[in-house]
Amino acid sequence: MKKSRFTESQIVAILREAEAGVTVAEIARKHGISKNTYFNWKSRYAGATVSDLKRLKELEAENAKLKRRYSELALENTAIKDLLQRKP
Repeated sequence: MKKSRFTESQIVAILREAEAGVTVAEIARKHGISKNTYFNWKSRYAGATVSDLKRLKELEAENAKLKRRYSELALENTAIKDLLQRKP
């Protein structure tokens, strides 16, 4: 996935400008983004604060780590079961 030129905190700041009454066309021109990009950001980050986004990233990283651990343990469990079935 292509990395954005803007950080999440910058995106939230841009969205707040629109909440303050600046038109979408002016925001798009000022920051060099398309209207579609603005509306995509709005659907993804609407109502979020910077601290919410940081917490979300932390939770996603923790979730990924737990998924890796689970897959490793499931693989070990399957290998042990195969060994136990072959023994007798």
